[in-house]
Amino acid sequence: MSRDVAIARIFSQPRSAMQSGKARTGGWMLTYAPAEQRRQDPLTGWYGSGDTRNQLRLSFATREAAEAYARANGLAFEVEPEKPGPAIKPKSYAENFRYGRAENWTH
Repeated sequence: MSRDVAIARIFSQPRSAMQSGKARTGGWMLTYAPAEQRRQDPLTGWYGSGDTRNQLRLSFATREAAEAYARANGLAFEVEPEKPGPAIKPKSYAENFRYGRAENWTH
């Protein structure tokens, strides 16, 4: 069962679990919603689909650029608002040796 109009989702690129800083977090991603249901292969038992757009992830510098791409290609899209992350308080190296520190020195 195929849809007439592809539906895309535009969202702010999240920080990976291996990342502690803010590098590469300002970008926006465009992904397609699945056009057909996944089904189990009778021979191998693996799940798959004939929809190859599901594997596609496009990255953009700004939300406006992602929206312009979707409009230019006739895609219906939904924009997820950007979620604010926790505020990172910058520290100096001297904080490790500060007098009256509450936590132990770990290195």
